[in-house]
Amino acid sequence: MSNTSSRAEPVDRSWPDGIAEDEAGIQWDFLRFLRATAVNKVAGLTREQAAATPLPSSPRMSALGVLKHLTAVERWWLSIEAGGADLPSLWEGSPDPSWDLTEDDEPRSVVEAYRAEWELSESALAGVSPGERARRSGKFTVRWVLAHVLQETARHTGHLDVLRELADGSTGE
Repeated sequence: MSNTSSRAEPVDRSWPDGIAEDEAGIQWDFLRFLRATAVNKVAGLTREQAAATPLPSSPRMSALGVLKHLTAVERWWLSIEAGGADLPSLWEGSPDPSWDLTEDDEPRSVVEAYRAEWELSESALAGVSPGERARRSGKFTVRWVLAHVLQETARHTGHLDVLRELADGSTGE
């Protein structure tokens, strides 16, 4: 695969409406915004740039690793825990293997896997209200799970800001 064809393309993103009247709807809108922002932080990077681990204090943290981790976060928390889907976890093991890259991990393939997980997550929670208990354990409300995934995605999108700037100097959006 050529270096150019393995690069991820940017995705459209929209800032959520400021007049939010639906609790779950605004949570999903912000999650969609953050997902698109995360993908756009990797868009256009070469495999070498996206796989780089430039932070000495976090030697496993790469832009691709962040997206793989966010994919695992969505799988576990939204699909499995909240939605009760019968899917395998993507982070079994210690240390958490979702950060680790394989030779096959390219920007395009990692983004495609992340985007496919979005569909699984939203499908697993279709028709579930925020006040309902998580279907797997019942230890959390769906409201709590969505808030948790939002904060996790926002935190790691901030990491992607730094990784992108270190990769090619790009800042902003």
